[in-house]
Amino acid sequence: MKTRIPLIAAGLIVLSLTSSIPAAAQNPPPPTPACGPDLQSTVKNVAADSRCFELRTYTVREGSSIDLLHSRFREHTTALFKKHGMTIVGYWQPVAKPNVLIYILAYKDGKARDAAWTAFQADPEWVKTRTEMNVSVQIDNVFMSATDYSPLK
Repeated sequence: MKTRIPLIAAGLIVLSLTSSIPAAAQNPPPPTPACGPDLQSTVKNVAADSRCFELRTYTVREGSSIDLLHSRFREHTTALFKKHGMTIVGYWQPVAKPNVLIYILAYKDGKARDAAWTAFQADPEWVKTRTEMNVSVQIDNVFMSATDYSPLK
């Protein structure tokens, strides 16, 4: 796992973590860096009332199916995210990268993110879904806090 330095992009402060570990092996997920509200003492230009945003990019590996990944999100993952208190900002399909799924989730702060993911990963319905609809992906996580001038916080 590598950490990149914070930078400002589209009104959000960004900290990126990249992982090539399969999603199923990330149980529990690595701790979230400081993210969300009250970062002004460590990161400039961050909104005091920002949530913690997580941009996740899944690149489907050769031999796996992007269609199966979309089905898994459509039929199971979205409901489980909601069940565990994750706010879904949106899902995107890059038009020039048909084997990629990008989505953003929001949480109160980094601790809430970690608690939500721990509960999600342990949920028997997720374990069953992950096993039955197995897709090999490379995951890129970017943790973001809204800037003080961002309209989305």
